[in-house]
Amino acid sequence: MTHMQFVPIPNEDSLELRTVYQERVLERAVAKLVVYGERVGISTDEMIQMLAAGLTVSELLEYVLSRRDVV
Repeated sequence: MTHMQFVPIPNEDSLELRTVYQERVLERAVAKLVVYGERVGISTDEMIQMLAAGLTVSELLEYVLSRRDVV
């Protein structure tokens, strides 16, 4: 039997539980976004500033992907 480990992740409204596997998948996805962003001329700091300014992750992804035609 597989033992599932849960990591508490704070949410605005509640406390969500994610498995360690889900956390690793999320970390890999973020790493890929950072690498791709840098390839199209957007630094990690710029992405963080965009998110801090209110851009959603979906909007950031859309923006980064739209830059592929600019490069």
